[in-house]
Amino acid sequence: MEYRKLGNTELELSTITYGAFAIGGNMWGGNEKADSIASVHASIDHGVTTIDTAPFYGFGLSEEMIGEALQSRDRSKVQLLTKFGLVWDGSNQGKGDFFFDADDNGKKIPIYKYASKNNLIKEVEESLKRLRTDYIDLLQIHWPDSTTPIHETMEALEILIQQGKIRAAGVSNYSVSQIQEAQKTIQIASNQVPFSMLNRSIETDLIPLTLSENIGIIAYSPMERGLLTGKYFTDSKLKENDHRNGYFGQFDLQKVKTLVEELSSLANTKHISISQLVLRWTTLQKGITIVLAGARNAEQAISNAKAMDFDLNASELEFINQAISKVK
Repeated sequence: MEYRKLGNTELELSTITYGAFAIGGNMWGGNEKADSIASVHASIDHGVTTIDTAPFYGFGLSEEMIGEALQSRDRSKVQLLTKFGLVWDGSNQGKGDFFFDADDNGKKIPIYKYASKNNLIKEVEESLKRLRTDYIDLLQIHWPDSTTPIHETMEALEILIQQGKIRAAGVSNYSVSQIQEAQKTIQIASNQVPFSMLNRSIETDLIPLTLSENIGIIAYSPMERGLLTGKYFTDSKLKENDHRNGYFGQFDLQKVKTLVEELSSLANTKHISISQLVLRWTTLQKGITIVLAGARNAEQAISNAKAMDFDLNASELEFINQAISKVK
């Protein structure tokens, strides 16, 4: 495993980071608790020291399972990254930006983006309790909230740093202008954004800014939620309540299938999986600090960690980039 410094902080994070969205279950067709906890343990055993989660993942369930899984591990050797600002329990009393209606076992739950100072303080206490810890290594606003001034949110993060409840403050899904506004109040450590072979839009303006400002980039959805594994082009079926049934519709699936087939040829010669090839390519892209990789069982977790066990030379990278260019 390789470890990288996050922005201007002292945090050293594993380049492959455990992404805990799927183990929350909601929007992913449910989960198996034993498998989820085993995936956390397997990740740590194979060098993954960083875990990224959020209260919204499973409406608290993801954080709770991570907290339980870490009871048998040395907390000081694990970096916990979580978020705030997605509210689903009505505690915002109608304030904030309406986001969408989430599905929870057939029940629609309205989700709001709400990042006020009071809500932030409240959410942190809840996350600390679920994670069974007294500090969070990196706390990130989950999505921008247009109803709360950015400076108010950033001031609250600064207070939490001073109190020792968080070690660093980050943002997620922030635009260039939003980062510039946040930087007027606090030096942010990172921006967590989508980035993959099929979505490289951040290379145009966001990456140049973060490089110049020493801000880390945490890449999420590098596998496009499993699409780039190739298994959904064979006989893999998604459950009816899996959000990917709609998510995959944004892509030209025939072109993606062709890309996966081309990548398979290289993966086979290197005796690795397509997933490992995709993850490793992502870690090597300019401006990317760490890459989130989800795992729902120990086997997947180990496979993700082993994506750092090989390298890609210049000719291999050129082959991959040429294959990607055909998808656009």
